[in-house]
Amino acid sequence: MDTVLFACVQNAGRSQIAAAFFNALADPQKARAISAGTWPAARVHPVTEDLMLKHAALIVCLTPVVLLAQGTIAGDWVLTQDVYGNPLHRKLTLTLDGESLAGTIGRQTIDGSVKGSTIRFTLKSGDAIDEFTGTISADGMAGTIVHSDKGEPSPQKPSWSAHRVPPRRTGPPQRHEFVPTAFHRQFSATNPPVLRIWPGDTVHTTTVDAGGSDEKGVTRVLGGNPETGPFFVETAMPGDVLVVRLNRVRLNRDWAISDDGIVGRALDPEFAVKMKDGFKNVRWHLDRQLGVARPENPPEHLKNFTLPIRPMLGCVAVAPGFGSAPPPTGDSGRFGGNMDFNEIVEGATVYLPVSQPGALLYVGDGHALQGDGELNGNALETSMEVEFTVDVIPNKPLMTPRVESSTHIMTVGLGGTLEDALRAATAGMGQWLEQDYNLTPSEIAMVLGSSVEYSISEVADRNAGVAAKLRKDRLVFK
Repeated sequence: MDTVLFACVQNAGRSQIAAAFFNALADPQKARAISAGTWPAARVHPVTEDLMLKHAALIVCLTPVVLLAQGTIAGDWVLTQDVYGNPLHRKLTLTLDGESLAGTIGRQTIDGSVKGSTIRFTLKSGDAIDEFTGTISADGMAGTIVHSDKGEPSPQKPSWSAHRVPPRRTGPPQRHEFVPTAFHRQFSATNPPVLRIWPGDTVHTTTVDAGGSDEKGVTRVLGGNPETGPFFVETAMPGDVLVVRLNRVRLNRDWAISDDGIVGRALDPEFAVKMKDGFKNVRWHLDRQLGVARPENPPEHLKNFTLPIRPMLGCVAVAPGFGSAPPPTGDSGRFGGNMDFNEIVEGATVYLPVSQPGALLYVGDGHALQGDGELNGNALETSMEVEFTVDVIPNKPLMTPRVESSTHIMTVGLGGTLEDALRAATAGMGQWLEQDYNLTPSEIAMVLGSSVEYSISEVADRNAGVAAKLRKDRLVFK
């Protein structure tokens, strides 16, 4: 057993406090502390005891520096780096062994040291080296970076700061009633959160239609798929996955707007000539009791054209990552967005890669019904009542948005052409099979070649969409 001696001048009680605190923290089978003077560590001087009871903070102040650093530094942080006036947020994970520091920024390793309140660590990436120096305080950490690169004539010296990722909240999840008063037309990380929620929480809210009209037909905002949100999900960090379970996607009015055109991507020259007078508005009646839709003023041959409704969300998104301008809410990408995938319905679960602290979740663009591809450029556009539950999967890379139903797993590939979208959907499904089912590339090819289903999810917007689907009953391998 090791013995540690604490001594102080005049035996004023400082050594006794230090020894008592050491013994409270240490394994009694491995180490013990004693103090110098006539009042040993087993017995605290009465004057000191009285001070300790009145001023408990003295114990913290006298904690050995290394123990304080280990309790303060180790764990997950939100690292924010200034890049030409733009905040770059990344996940910083630290471990401490004595004064030696190790960890990761994202998936890149770092090493460094902690001495007193000073922290230093280095990140190397190819020819670039970032040397972080900062000060630890009660509010977090902050300092400067010396960034050097072989291709740059002089080093840059931006600032950085870090604050703790909060631990998951204890206690039961909460249900929130949120009534939106404003809507956004960009999937932006700079829009202030409308609500801060925790993994496991449920939100009940509403959306306006693609033209900006609410359930009462009142225009609340300019059109272009205005969104409800963003919702800040505590603990969600870049590199995580946001899970959005759609518990309820229901109509909240009795009409929808669409049109009678077909987008150019789906037309050959001859059909395009025939469709030259298209894209006139078509208003649909939504019978919520019967669950059907029909044109309010049907043309001659569609007098009895009645369809079962299948409410869906055209937009589910998180804020995109650093370095990209905020995309408009008519756009889509790895962040989700205006995917217009008609399997994003009640009961589905959407998985999106987190790129910003809190994920910043947006929902909107309700459709009463939509065929594959959104050929009219619009579906049956309507406002919607929505309820969702969120969760966070830490440290999981995602190439594409994912959707899961009771019967299928699905990846949404998005790209400038249908071929690009097909590649993205296939690669995303391959990643899913590798991550969650531990399949090899050869095994993935065998499963996809025999079982994959593809649908064209989107042709109306800048990005085309292709969805790859696998039935769950095909995924039983053992």
